[in-house]
Amino acid sequence: GYTIDICLKVVEAIKRELRQPGLTVSFVQVPTAERIAGLKSGKYDLECGSAPNTAEAREHVAFTVPTYIAGARILKAKGAPIEKLVDIQGKTVVTTEGTNSEQLIRDKKYQLSLQTNLVLGKGHRESFALLESGKADAFIMDDIVLSALLAESKTPEKFAMSKDLLTIEPLAIMMRKDDPSFKQLVDAEITRVIVKGE
Repeated sequence: GYTIDICLKVVEAIKRELRQPGLTVSFVQVPTAERIAGLKSGKYDLECGSAPNTAEAREHVAFTVPTYIAGARILKAKGAPIEKLVDIQGKTVVTTEGTNSEQLIRDKKYQLSLQTNLVLGKGHRESFALLESGKADAFIMDDIVLSALLAESKTPEKFAMSKDLLTIEPLAIMMRKDDPSFKQLVDAEITRVIVKGE
């Protein structure tokens, strides 16, 4: 998504600040469930995905100013009678391991006493493949992720997304918590990009 473009703007700002125009960038693909641990261990400097800025995550990592406001929705086969969380009763629901959607489903299963079979995909594409193949009745995830997966699908017309948001989540770029000067530089560049309309 466009978060990569935002991160590349940040990289240019870092190059200017360090006066190192030849600074190289390496992209590392990381499973969602491992992204916080990777930041903390220094495996990479910025997580340029779709990370929700939550109180729980802020205990471990820092976030930039929000770059997008997303919300969880339900993706289902077109015509399936699943619009709200209570409609997943007796259904198989997939989401991606280590995401806020996983916690949302677990919490709602308990709070609403829902008898739902929860299946976890290792990544968003794997989760979507389970829905596409009919191994799951619904896929709950941030709407921006669901929209991207539908855009890549060969048969997007077979699916429909719920109208109502299940959550509201400000997405932001994650970084290590212990580097305030780095965070200040990153925040300043993202703010510049927002203010300039880039």
